[in-house]
Formats: sequence, structure tokens, C-alpha cells
Amino acid sequence: MELMKHSVCTLVGLGCAAAVLCGAASAASTANRLQPYSSNPRYWQYKGKPVLLLGGSKTDHLFLLPDLREHLDEIAAGGGNYVRCTMSQREEKELKPHQLLPDGTFDLGEWNEDYWTRFANCLQWCDERDIIMQIEVWDRFDYSQQRWATSPWNPRVNVNYTAEQTGFAAEYPQHPSRDLQPFFHSIPGMPRYSEKLDVVRKYQEAFVAKMLSYSLDHGNVLYCMNNETSTPPAWGQYWIDFIKAKAAERDVLVYATDMFDDAFEGEKAEHTKLLFEDPEHYMFADLSQVNSRNFDEAHWTTLCWLIAHVNKHPRPCNHTKIYGSGYYAFGTGGPEDGVERFWRNLLGGSASVRFHRPDAGNGLNDYAKASLKAARILEGLIKLWDVEPHLELLSDREPNEAYLAARPGQSYALYFTNGGSVGLDLSKAPGTFEVTWISVSMGLPTDSSAAGGYRRMSKTLEGGVVVKLSAPYKGGWVAALVKKCPPPAAAACTVSTGGSMALAPTDNASGPAPHPAHSPPAATTTTTCSSSPNGTWSWFAWVSTRRT
Repeated sequence: MELMKHSVCTLVGLGCAAAVLCGAASAASTANRLQPYSSNPRYWQYKGKPVLLLGGSKTDHLFLLPDLREHLDEIAAGGGNYVRCTMSQREEKELKPHQLLPDGTFDLGEWNEDYWTRFANCLQWCDERDIIMQIEVWDRFDYSQQRWATSPWNPRVNVNYTAEQTGFAAEYPQHPSRDLQPFFHSIPGMPRYSEKLDVVRKYQEAFVAKMLSYSLDHGNVLYCMNNETSTPPAWGQYWIDFIKAKAAERDVLVYATDMFDDAFEGEKAEHTKLLFEDPEHYMFADLSQVNSRNFDEAHWTTLCWLIAHVNKHPRPCNHTKIYGSGYYAFGTGGPEDGVERFWRNLLGGSASVRFHRPDAGNGLNDYAKASLKAARILEGLIKLWDVEPHLELLSDREPNEAYLAARPGQSYALYFTNGGSVGLDLSKAPGTFEVTWISVSMGLPTDSSAAGGYRRMSKTLEGGVVVKLSAPYKGGWVAALVKKCPPPAAAACTVSTGGSMALAPTDNASGPAPHPAHSPPAATTTTTCSSSPNGTWSWFAWVSTRRT
């Protein structure tokens, strides 16, 4: 009997220990998933550390690339860690998500395993490279015009329902922005909803559930419901709720949103304004469409207005598409416009910036690669989550000449679009600043001077006044100004007979309190400096010793 009691107690104890360990593992897993940065929720945090998302790629439906692994390596090698992944339905019949039957029709109740294997591989390979994948579940361009003819959802090419059963038309020739496709109105209460669409919604739900069966295992995934939608928001909100519910069943953390087509209109936008007051559905903002039709200073003004309103409930603002190539009539502009938008987004407080695919964007061409490298160099000097836009500190500035993000008194990131010269107000920031010039067109820091002093650039400058800063050459440039730490006060080490060690400040300088003892006799001292909120400098010395 006693043995039985002992066995039961042991089993209960083991069960409790397992539950504790399981709970700890779950908490650790959640902490490692992508989520807003705990110290600044306007940016992202991944694996417990803040992360700046930068990207560019040669296509949007990345997982269907035949050379996917090599392209991901190319992105990562160039400084990219952020990709867009549309759940594409526009490829040839062999690369649709559903099973292709011998007669050329589709069965919506069965899957094309090649499509989903490629998707699983993409998730895994991005995970291995610490690349964040932003999924777009639906893309309106896949269900209208010429693509409707080969879509598995078209009743004329599937075996699951008829046109009479669903109300689907043979053609949808209008631009999808007209929102005439009932596929996107399958939710009860929507303007074009009909009970006939319930059968369609059943297969839609199966498709999204299939996608989640792979993606929820990975903590490097964001979810955006649509590409530039103009459909009433109930459509996207339904799928946000669906995804959040499936994630809750698995006890995993996810972040979802929608991308509205009218973001480029700024204050005049109708749908984009929904982002501002509904953080439950729109857990981050995707403002990609501000990067079309808007150029130069107007782009910056509209961007800052949108971000300011999103930050009524602080959340990351993403740009999975930055247009700028092809000179399309809807306002892409050229490659230089894409580069300028990238940098304005970066300094304007955006959490992610990615060049749109060719030929409406720079993709991962030389313009894109140089900007990615330049941005990583800047990040190594100034963390973007520590600064904010401060255009008011610039003077003698022409429209679209230069843009500034700063932590006043400590660090300043100044971007010139194409050469130029401006005044920077450092009157309230005395001290010495180290200056690094970064070429946007080459992705390189530039030497401070050439032989003979040609176009000499100072490595340091003194604050306390308005300083003049001039870009060294034509083209895009970023100047990183970081306050230089003053030299540390000398400190003497003393060792007691018992082997303890303490720091004694010398020259009447303020120093650290005596440090706990370590073993003598060899000592190594590492000194770091940090700034207090009132602008004074504090010094900390860590002394370690080892036996010889």
C-alpha cells in the first residue's frame, strides 16, 4: 500500500514538473516569436531583440520560385531580412493550390502537394535565415480579368460547384479595384453577399486553414489579408478573426492586418483610417500604398500624417511594397523614386521597408542592394527605434532636399536625396559628434578625405551651435552623427591581502563605488558610457580578475 502511495505521488510530481517545463517552454517559444518591441511598440522584436525589417526580391509569390533557396541567400547576404509572400493563384495550372485533374479541371476538395511543399520549404528556409515573411492571403488581381479564366475558383474549371449554384459570372473584365467580384463578398452582411456564396466560403476557409497548418509552426510570419484592397473591411476582418482563432487553438502568437488601397490619399482616405482606431483587428499597419502616386515632399508629409495617426495606438508600420520603377501611369515613378521612398519611410518611423518587385519596383537590383547595405551601416551606428523625425532642426533646406531622424543631443541621421547642404541645429547639444558619411548609391561609408585634401569631410564636429552639413558628392547620402563619449576618468585598482579588489577613482573624478571582490592577480577593465536623461554622462567600469 505504501509503495502504491509512493508511486502515485511520484507520478503526480512528475506530471506537475512536466507541466511546469511545458509552460516554460511555451513562454520561451512565445517570447521568441515576432511581436512589437517591448521598449518601443512602433518597431518589431524577434527572438527577444529589436529588429529592423529590410527587404527586396525579384517576385512577390516567393515560394514558387525554382531557385528559392539561392534567392533567399542573396537577400540575406545583401542585408535583407524581410520578404513578401502572396499566396498566389495566378501561375500556370500546375502551380495552383488545388489538385489538377486529368481533364484540366480542378478539385477544390483536394490539394496540389507541390504547391504546399514549396510553401513549407519557404517557411523553413526563411526561418533558418531569420527572414521575416509577410503573407498576403488574397490578391484581388488573381480573380479578375484574364486570370479568372484559369482560376480553380471559376466554376467552369472546377468540379465542385456550378455558375448557377454560386452566381459567379463567366468573366470579370473590369479592373479589380471596382470590387465587382462576388468572391470577396462571401461573408454574410456584405453588399454582394448571397447565400449561394456559402459553398464558396467553405472552400475559402479550407484554403486558409491549409495555409495555417504550415505557417503557425513558425514564429517569423506576419499575416496581411489582402493586397491593396478596396473591398468593404468586413471581408478582411473576417479572415483576421479566422486566423486569430486558429492561432488561439494552437496557443501561438500571431499579428495580422489588412492593406487598404487608398493609403496614398492620406487625410482623404476612407478605408485606411480604419487602422487608426481598431488595433484589435489591425495589429500592425501596412501602409504600402502610400508609396504610389506620392512623390518627394508630398510623400513625406502623407507618410508622417499616417504614422502619427496609427500611433494613437502605437504599432509597427510596415511597407511590404515600395514602388519606384517602370514609370507606370498609377504613379510608380522611376528607380530613383523608389530609393527616395525607401529612405523617407526609414527615417519617418517605419518598422519595415521593402522594395516592390520589378518592374514596378527595384526588387533586388543594384539600387536596392546598395540601399539595403547603406541602411545596415546606418543601423550599426544609430538604432532607428531610438530616433524620431525632427525636420524642425533643419534650416536652409529646399523641398525634398534632406530629411532628419534624431534623438536630440545624442544621434542624428540626415538623408540627402541628391547632394545638397543644410543647417542642423545643435545649439542645445554641446559636445563632440562623430560623423560618418554613407553613400546610398553604393552602400558604402566614404573616407573622410582624399590625398591632397580634395573634398575633405570632417570626422567630427562640435555641437552647441547650428552647423552646416553638405553632402560630399551628387546622389543620395546619409550622414550619421553620434555624440562622442568623453574620455573616462583614470581609476586605480587596489588588491587587499585577502585577495579582494576595489576601484578607487583618482584625480577627484567621480567614479564607481567599490566593486565586489574577485580572485587576483590579473585584472581586465572594460569601460562603457551612457547618457542620463538630463544629458550628463555616467561611467561604469567592470573589473574581472583571474588566477595565474
